[in-house]
This record gives sequence, structure tokens and C-alpha cells, in this order.
Amino acid sequence: MVLELSRPAVPSPLRPICDLRVLDHFIKEARDAEAAMKVCGEGCPLSQSVTVPQTRVDFEVWENKNASAQALEVQSGLWLLHQALNLLRSSVTNTQLHSHIDSSISNLLSLSAVLRSLSIQEYSPQTNAVGLDGTWTVSSPTELLQVHLNFLRGKVRLLLLSAQACQQDGS
Repeated sequence: MVLELSRPAVPSPLRPICDLRVLDHFIKEARDAEAAMKVCGEGCPLSQSVTVPQTRVDFEVWENKNASAQALEVQSGLWLLHQALNLLRSSVTNTQLHSHIDSSISNLLSLSAVLRSLSIQEYSPQTNAVGLDGTWTVSSPTELLQVHLNFLRGKVRLLLLSAQACQQDGS
């Protein structure tokens, strides 16, 4: 005879979408892409300068922003990076680098899907990046991929850590 004991209510685990190991995988791939681009050096130019998000985080300013302002900053940054990586892909002829760039683009799209699943509204540009707060311009592929990596490690991670849907009850 098997006797089943009822278990006390345990808080449900974090949603799989909140598992930062996924983001860590994207960060590793961004680091690999940056390393591959450094090897390419001058042989892989960027056809024109691109607008990218600022990666510097002033934690006091960040924490004083409401969740929707943080989300807008991250979503607009992902959009800028997506545009910049598409331009980089069309500028680079090295097929090995194309796979790194394609992976980075795919990861950005996956991150956007993760944010949508957390009820974080997607960024819809009015016309272009002109006038977006918190941006700057880079002119080399290495700089672009460094910004990509730092944006994932910084603002994207902060947004996911604080996402309402990822908070456990009682924490």
C-alpha cells in the first residue's frame, strides 16, 4: 500500500522565460561574434556609421525609472542593434562572420519575443533612430559588436531581473 502525503504549497518556480541562462547563452554568442570580428580587423569594414544604444548604466537613474521607461529603453536599443547588425551583415563578405552576425540577429529577435511574452511592449519606431535618447554612433564592426555585448550584459539583464512576471511570490 502506498500512502501519499500532501505537500505544503510551494511557490511556483520562475517561468522558463525568466531563466537567465538563456540570456547568458546569447551573451556568450555575442562575445564569440566580437572575438571573430576582432580577428577579421580591417578586412571587415562597416559601410557606414550606425546609431547604437548607450550601454552605460547609472544605477540610481535606472532604478528611478518606471518599468515602462526601462522597457522602452531596452526595446529601442534592441531595435537599433537589429538595424545595425543587418547593415553589418550586408557590409561583410566573410561567410564565417555571417554565421556569427546571423546568430546575433536571431538572438535579438528571440529576446524581443521573450520581452513580448513578459508583456513588455515592442518598440515601434516613428521613422528612424534620429531623436532617440541614449544613443551614440559607431563606425566599426568591432565597436558595434562590443556595444551589442555590453547592452545584453547590462540593460537587458537588468530589465529581465526586474520584470514583474519573473518575480517570485514572497521574494
